[in-house]
Amino acid sequence: MTGSTPENQAVPPPPPPPATKHVPELGPPAKKPKRNKYAFACAILASMTSILLGYDIGVMSGAMIYIKRDLECTDLQIGILAGILNIYSLVGSCAAGKTSDWIGRRYTIVVAGAIFFAGALLMGFAPNYAFLMFGRFVAGVGVGYALMIAPVYTAEVAPASSRGFLTSLPEVFINAGIMLGYVSNLAFYKLPLKLGWRVMLGIGCVPSVLLAVGVLAMPESPRWLVMQGRLGEAKRVLDKTSDSPAEAALRLEDIKAAAGIPADCHDDVVQVSRRTSHGEGVWKELLIRPTPAVRRVMIAALGIHFFQQASGIDAVVLFSPRIFKTAGLESDHQQLLATVAVGVVKTSFILVATFLLDRIGRRPLLLTSVAGMVLSLATLATSLTVIDQMAGKKVMWAVVLSIATVMTYVASFSIGAGPITWVYSSEIFPLRLRSQGAGMGVVVNRVTSGVISIAFLPMSEGMTTGGAFYLFCGIATVAWVFFYTFLPETQGRKLEDMDELFSDFRWRDSKSKSKPKKQSSEVEVGGVVASNKELDTKL
Repeated sequence: MTGSTPENQAVPPPPPPPATKHVPELGPPAKKPKRNKYAFACAILASMTSILLGYDIGVMSGAMIYIKRDLECTDLQIGILAGILNIYSLVGSCAAGKTSDWIGRRYTIVVAGAIFFAGALLMGFAPNYAFLMFGRFVAGVGVGYALMIAPVYTAEVAPASSRGFLTSLPEVFINAGIMLGYVSNLAFYKLPLKLGWRVMLGIGCVPSVLLAVGVLAMPESPRWLVMQGRLGEAKRVLDKTSDSPAEAALRLEDIKAAAGIPADCHDDVVQVSRRTSHGEGVWKELLIRPTPAVRRVMIAALGIHFFQQASGIDAVVLFSPRIFKTAGLESDHQQLLATVAVGVVKTSFILVATFLLDRIGRRPLLLTSVAGMVLSLATLATSLTVIDQMAGKKVMWAVVLSIATVMTYVASFSIGAGPITWVYSSEIFPLRLRSQGAGMGVVVNRVTSGVISIAFLPMSEGMTTGGAFYLFCGIATVAWVFFYTFLPETQGRKLEDMDELFSDFRWRDSKSKSKPKKQSSEVEVGGVVASNKELDTKL
């Protein structure tokens, strides 16, 4: 452009603004977005890995009765056999973070299924106790992989509007697996002694085969794709798994910022540093020089995993037949039938919880759940103590109360502490630290579960079964205080907002639901301008 004056020549007009696509405001009342069916299908397939752990826990509760008779094991050997898988799973949990950063979240799920398949076959053909322990080791490594990768993948694929629902699906499938294990016990317990428990354990290879086939239909995690510099693929996945194009663009920009990729970079493939793409330097950030926010995230994640297991849930699930025998149910059929009822209650309430997580929030459900666990454990401990003190006499009210409070305990656990542990710990870590951070949470979870499972029978002998449940009650009470004072609400928050949330959170803030800070009335993201009203409905 030319002009007749020097001023016009010295100051050229500004370039035309880039073309943007304006998204109109939705206006009040904002409609809740429909659940994304594609993201739901991806979460279902990923969460199926959790069936592996659930089936092993459930089937072992009944199989150990017949393993003890066939192999003539002691109570200590049975306790070790039941709980050692959780210790063995540490190998898989520790390796899964690095593996998933190298080969991707999707193929890590395939690795989990393949390892568990081998372990289930080894257990099914075990001729003696030592070989059975080796099979438990192989299966445990597969379980460790599965436990770490399922919630991470689901959290990274899910839109914020349904992240709580979708990320709770691994816990749903753990319970489905437990239920299948209980049913397997009931179906095969009449087989010959040497065959029955081997069929119960060996048939666990079937879900892993189905899992390996189903994973072929899954996309890779968009956050992992961005960490590899594959922005074009990540954008296509986000377009399918988000509630709207505006949300897809917003999620992509947030992930790029977290991965250190400039916001104005829109190439399909970009070069990223090895540190970002392969997770190098993560352990230093997590353990040696964490920021205050990361330190709080670590304490919150490890704390919630510890208390979930330290309150005794796996002792109840694994040793339900033994608990019911103590309560007064004498035959194998009665004990296994009551155990199936535990599985039905547990699975039913976990399904209820999945629909409440994104409506009520994490904190209210978690605190209500743990309060119910405290009351149930105290009542169960008291009724079992009465039965123990009245040895030789059948106190019917105490028997009924014991069975009922086992049911209310697993129901209370499943409505909050069960699913929220996995949802919460998978969504609070920053992107670069998420795989290893989630892996550490699984390590704490499995170590605690293993210690409780191995120690339960000796504890029951030393302080009575009622005394063991009084101990679990005390731990659950401490857990409630920890959750109330230390865990902020994460419902509706973007994964990339967690650092700010944990930096600013104080325990007094727990009385009010935290909300993301609002920006200006319009936000431009990757050429898309969206109003805060619309973004709020997505987040």
